[in-house]
Amino acid sequence: MFGVVVVGIGIAGSVRVRDLLNPLLSSPSESLKLVGFVSRRDLGQYNGVKQIGLEEALRSTEVDAAFICTDNQNHEESVRRFLEAGKHVLVEYPMALSAQAAHELWELAEQQGKVLHVEHIELLTEEYRALKKEVDGKTLEEGVLHFTGGPLDEQRSGFTAFSGIARATWLVDLFGELTVTSATQDEDPGEKYSKLNAHFVTANNKPVTWIEERAPGMKREKKVNFTFTTGVLNTLPPAGRGSVGPFMQDQNLFAKKLLGQVSKEELAAEKKRILHCIDLAEKIKQYCEH
Repeated sequence: MFGVVVVGIGIAGSVRVRDLLNPLLSSPSESLKLVGFVSRRDLGQYNGVKQIGLEEALRSTEVDAAFICTDNQNHEESVRRFLEAGKHVLVEYPMALSAQAAHELWELAEQQGKVLHVEHIELLTEEYRALKKEVDGKTLEEGVLHFTGGPLDEQRSGFTAFSGIARATWLVDLFGELTVTSATQDEDPGEKYSKLNAHFVTANNKPVTWIEERAPGMKREKKVNFTFTTGVLNTLPPAGRGSVGPFMQDQNLFAKKLLGQVSKEELAAEKKRILHCIDLAEKIKQYCEH
């Protein structure tokens, strides 16, 4: 059994507590035992789980792993402290708000011999699986992924390319490694409006565009316009409802890593993708700032 502490009881943290308390029968998650949670708020207990202090969690021999579910701005420090304390770490994306920090954290995890798992539920949704199935085997000529949603506090969430890194992850998983060619961000702070336009090319020099647009009242949705040699895909394929939620799937994957049930090849490919996407986010930020 691996003792787990959840750090942060917001939307994601509360889902993590729920899934840790109710693991799927005969799944790797049954090897995880929720020891407690850490929160800046004084809650005492949550869903019957006791609150413990951060320092206690770092020192406790009962705690083998931490689930980091805090604001993006706090991810780097939290991950670093738990790794330095000799704990395995699961962290919500983005793992850090700079490429340098992300690479340093990965090196630290490897030095400590600990699992550093970055949550990527966007690849585990039925919506994405249906899209991946539709795209597989087709040759891209040009692609656009346009995300819309409500405004975010950049101070807490980080620059758009980091807070929206799930979209970059979609594009990399679908079309392979990308190179940033240009990027701009339009902002109207008074209206809480922002629009990121990031342009890439694939390894085959095909253009791909990521648009991240946010404003109050803007519907949360993704639109695609992918042109292939065989035709155009301009709507997301219909997707069913999965029997296992993406957070539980992600938790099972983390538990499998702790149990040594994930191959070195899979771990290496995942690390390469995660750090590549973080590097893309950094490059996009640099283009926008200049």
